[in-house]
Amino acid sequence: MKIDDVKNIAVIGAGNMGHQIAMLCAMHGFKTTCTDVKPEILEKAKAFADSYLPERVKKGKLTQAQADQARANISFTSNLAEAVKDADYVIEAVLEILDVKRALFAELDKLAPPHAILATNSSYIVSSRLADVTQRPAQVCNLHFFNPALVMKLVEVVQGPHVSDETAQTSLALCERLEKVGVHLKKEVEGFLLNRIFSAIYRESLWLLEMGVASFEDIDKAQVYGAGHPMGAFRLMDLTGIDLAYIRMTEKFRETGDPADLPPPTIVERYKRGDYGQKTGKGWYDYGTRTNADKRG
Repeated sequence: MKIDDVKNIAVIGAGNMGHQIAMLCAMHGFKTTCTDVKPEILEKAKAFADSYLPERVKKGKLTQAQADQARANISFTSNLAEAVKDADYVIEAVLEILDVKRALFAELDKLAPPHAILATNSSYIVSSRLADVTQRPAQVCNLHFFNPALVMKLVEVVQGPHVSDETAQTSLALCERLEKVGVHLKKEVEGFLLNRIFSAIYRESLWLLEMGVASFEDIDKAQVYGAGHPMGAFRLMDLTGIDLAYIRMTEKFRETGDPADLPPPTIVERYKRGDYGQKTGKGWYDYGTRTNADKRG
């Protein structure tokens, strides 16, 4: 399948990443359906669509006609079969839990048209661990957006040994149509490009904090004012979600059995309290009131 054949996109998961990816696709002319199993998450996604587009018009980023077309392009449903029945390209954006994703991909394989590409937005789980539950492994790949998806330009397209050249090239072309910068990974590797680099920064930052070497605020300052990073590791964790960091570390421990892969106590404490970062109003930093980081940009 070529990029010109992609007309309808389904986004599975309407959470922090999913509803932004869906809005991005709708704004760039694709008929887009966003679905989620949780009604409250789906309602929040609808509310975001209804507020984000008028804001863009007010800021002069979109014309009213463009906003109206984008809103007409996006729809929401709790019915998975309805969401994917006409899809040419499916983007999964659910929890970073392997068993959840495998069960979902097995279902998607049955429900989506045979020609559809099934992509995962996973930042760590490689698509070869999902492709074997489908009858279309050559059409299963990683299409990893960064948070917030409406703002961040980078998208990682990961071509494992099972992925066809056509699937990889169509996915890279989709990035271009969405005005993103697609990078092509020709091999599967844990963490892909950017997260593999950042995982080392996270690991060392957390170690320095756990050992009492410095406060998380000062560790962030060192990265911003010394290395020129736009934000430090702890501020970035607040943006992407401490819950995601906890789940990712827990999943890795389940795979390896290595205690070194367990989330450190400071992450566990915040996860148990529900202090996930910007989306809850508090994480490493206190944001005062509950915010919606998705509205950035």
